[in-house]
Amino acid sequence: MQHSDSIVIIPTYNERENIENIIRAVMDLEHGFHILIVDDGSPDGTAAIVKDLMAGEFAGRLHILERSGKLGLGTAYIAGFKWALEHGYDYVFEMDADFSHDPKDLPRLYKACAKDGADVSIGSRYISGVNVVNWPMGRVLMSYFASKYVRFVLGVRINDTTAGFKCYRRQVLETIDLDAIRFKGYAFQIEMKFTAHKLGFKVAEVPVIFVNRQLGSSKMSGGIFSEALFGVMKLRLAAMFGKIKPAKK
Repeated sequence: MQHSDSIVIIPTYNERENIENIIRAVMDLEHGFHILIVDDGSPDGTAAIVKDLMAGEFAGRLHILERSGKLGLGTAYIAGFKWALEHGYDYVFEMDADFSHDPKDLPRLYKACAKDGADVSIGSRYISGVNVVNWPMGRVLMSYFASKYVRFVLGVRINDTTAGFKCYRRQVLETIDLDAIRFKGYAFQIEMKFTAHKLGFKVAEVPVIFVNRQLGSSKMSGGIFSEALFGVMKLRLAAMFGKIKPAKK
């Protein structure tokens, strides 16, 4: 396996329209990122496309974890984090498959952690205004004010609390008790940032532009949003009662 200090985890479910293009876009970057696809049994053949690329030009740099059924975004990332730690990566990234996160921003997230002193770097839509393209106004407002609500309830100085474009230093994922992370959707993104913050890690925001997907269908649902809404209160209570603790060594 070719060596890299960085791996990009991309969860997938029915992303055949995007998957090869997003893989090539990441692989074309100078840094030499590796990619781990976590596929939840996509019936559209997403995994087969990945395996063809693994067997060919991206052998040693492209990897896949296949799971049976839609088990949730949070559990996909947790499985990916554990795989990345087992395989010795120092910088672990979260990124969507649909180009809503621009792969060209990966080196900026890497720099924030590897050179500028952050433990977690977030590709932030709201650090410098509202940088969202092709979203309906209702969804923009919902996302923006949801982040404001989370910031108020949890008392964190993070503008984009639901962002899913991130880089973690290895130490962060080793310290967080990954088996204690309870949420699956947007609340998972909030929980990971809040837990890192409560455990004393430095969280930095890097301004990015978020572009709504052009191909495939969104996995957003009302259930995911309501989980985030009520999950924030549970996180606040967990922090108040001292239940956010590092993993046992």
